[in-house]
Amino acid sequence: MRAADWKPEHFKLEVKGKVATITLNRPERKNPLTLQSYAELRDTFRKFCYVEDVKTIVVTGAGGNFCSGGDVHEIIGPLVDMKERGRMDELLEFTTMTGDLIKAMRACPQPVISAIDGICAGAGACIALGSDMRLGTVRSKVAFLFVRVGLCGADMGACNMLPRIIGTGRASEILYTGRAIKGEEAERWGLYNRLCEPEEVLAEAEALAAQLADGPTFAHMMTKKQIHEEWTMGIDQAITAEATAQALCMQTDDFVRAYNAFVAKKTPEFEGN
Repeated sequence: MRAADWKPEHFKLEVKGKVATITLNRPERKNPLTLQSYAELRDTFRKFCYVEDVKTIVVTGAGGNFCSGGDVHEIIGPLVDMKERGRMDELLEFTTMTGDLIKAMRACPQPVISAIDGICAGAGACIALGSDMRLGTVRSKVAFLFVRVGLCGADMGACNMLPRIIGTGRASEILYTGRAIKGEEAERWGLYNRLCEPEEVLAEAEALAAQLADGPTFAHMMTKKQIHEEWTMGIDQAITAEATAQALCMQTDDFVRAYNAFVAKKTPEFEGN
């Protein structure tokens, strides 16, 4: 299976070398999500588990914004209608589907990098959280707006991921208040790995993705797997799991390539196996 052959309907997907870039592409509305784009994103990240041509993934938005969250007219309105009709089953089906998008992002073996400019709100902020790394801009604004529409901050894994990234106190503040944090604050709090110029943030994210894609990608996959799984482990269990993971990496040809390159005083050329 090759990602370069996919033609998604609800967002852009471009493969350059070993890097796939997903662009949320409704710039006139600041790239909101619809029921259809949620589902297609979920299915796309699930398929990334089986591709051969993609080693890293970048997520971004078109037109100077990342994602404004769920479309008010195409999602919030229908959800209110479900509530009025007493359809708890339909509401739960929707919230399960949106959470499955984050599960798929965390389960795919490739590192995921978000390139964030402008508005990054609601579900868009959760997609950023679900990424492995986040590059942002000074003018960007990240907001978890669920409280603004009478909902809790426990959406798409936010109450689990956000405290681990920025700390419980800071996470509590922005989940309770729904206030936006600007780029410099997001970097200072550790939500962003670094700040970039708006016109350069996507290029820097893709350059970082290309750097990772040229590295020992089996080892990167194991690192992502262990970071994710060790969230629920005690230290003894984690050390045991890491011993197994590292021993598996020592079975790869990339491990041998790195040693031989070191002996020859050369830069290793990894092949991901």
